[in-house]
Amino acid sequence: MAESKKVTTAQATPTSVETIDIFSSKTQGKTVSILNGLIEFRYYESILQDSVMATVMFSDSGNTIADDKTGEVKSALEGLPIVGSERVKFKMTDNNENKIEYTFRINNVNPISDETTKSVVALKLVSEECELNEEVRINKRFDGKPSEAIKEILTNFLKTEKDITDIEESTVCGSIPAQKKPFYAMNWLSTRCAPVDKKPGVTAGFFFYETSKGYHFKSIDSLLGQEKKKSIIYNDTPDNRGQNIPEGYDVKALSYSKDNRVDVQKKLEMGAYSTRFVSFNVRDCDYKVANPKAVGDGGTEESLTKAGKELPKMSDEISSGKLKFSRTTYCILDTGTLPAGNTKQQLEKSRDENFKVGEIKNQAIMRYNQLYASKVEVTIAGDFSLHAGDAVYFDAPSSQKDTKNDDVDRQIGGLYIISSLCHLVNSQGTYTKLNLVRDSFGRTGKEPKTGKPATETKVPDTQPSYQRSVSTAAYDTTTTF
Repeated sequence: MAESKKVTTAQATPTSVETIDIFSSKTQGKTVSILNGLIEFRYYESILQDSVMATVMFSDSGNTIADDKTGEVKSALEGLPIVGSERVKFKMTDNNENKIEYTFRINNVNPISDETTKSVVALKLVSEECELNEEVRINKRFDGKPSEAIKEILTNFLKTEKDITDIEESTVCGSIPAQKKPFYAMNWLSTRCAPVDKKPGVTAGFFFYETSKGYHFKSIDSLLGQEKKKSIIYNDTPDNRGQNIPEGYDVKALSYSKDNRVDVQKKLEMGAYSTRFVSFNVRDCDYKVANPKAVGDGGTEESLTKAGKELPKMSDEISSGKLKFSRTTYCILDTGTLPAGNTKQQLEKSRDENFKVGEIKNQAIMRYNQLYASKVEVTIAGDFSLHAGDAVYFDAPSSQKDTKNDDVDRQIGGLYIISSLCHLVNSQGTYTKLNLVRDSFGRTGKEPKTGKPATETKVPDTQPSYQRSVSTAAYDTTTTF
């Protein structure tokens, strides 16, 4: 992997927004640039979103664009006019020369304030496919791998020209979306397949999402098994324009907060760690009960790809109950329902399951509910090279009585997945807020400094807290977004 550039606090200064052009839906070829009136731009990506989103706030003066008929100079809102569904092209570059280019559609126009000479307008932007999705229905069945169905839906139904190369191969699943919208169908398919490199019945569950690089279809285990893209450290020492960023780290976080997301009762209710699966085959009246689980005797934890050292350990008093499960799923097996092929082939497949529900359904339920066990929220200087779904390594000092002993927090430190991000650009600066999540606790992986397996090391070049009060007194790194 190529060596990444360090992102310093000094690079949180306003960045270069090069283009924000709005194209008229009414008059072909007519455009207006709102770059000079830009107040704030926010750009969003998330593994839980089908579409990239953005909001832009600008000052709309009364002398922006000329009227086609009268030649009178009017505001952009009136002169273009801007009513919704207009195409918006934008391009911006962070202070490390990382670029984002994207074409949006205006989904909502919200005038915030109106004065005689100018007004402030907020536009909500979504992808072109997001709006097209409302006018398209899936009118065919798919056989084979959901990953191939995802490609076909994006290409033939949504007519996207964006990159779709990051579509992970998945297990076979016969499916009939039944006149569903494309995004609904693709998210539905995400829950019905498992990665091909894992043993059947161990894990399941994919995410379908978009970034500025294109569309992605990735299993939870492959997301957690990535190599880190950046190493982020948080401490109270000013980075001194990069000179005080410890060796092996790329980014000094400006702010950080941690959140243990394990609500025990809710996790048990949703079946995050142990479930029961009851199936009935109406063809031969076969009734089966299985106990898929991730932890305990017979659990699949050792076969899962985890970001941390181990899944949350439940108290023995709770996990030793007689039931051995916390959620039950009932299912009538789908056998012989509209199998593909000619009459002979259909008869041959009439006893086959269209969907291996026993190997996927409960495994996906557990995996989705395990992923958001630990959350870390960090704000860094704007870095447009990061995207939702990327893996990053994060470290922060441990809270200890000995203020001179700045050990790494070995419980929350380690590899995380970017669940969502927001790039904020305004006249005060450029910031990136990251929501980092993972399924497990305990620092593991490779040390950012040495590349060796993670150990109980100290955070290098970190000042003791009795010195921090002096060195950081005039150094404000807070951000309110």
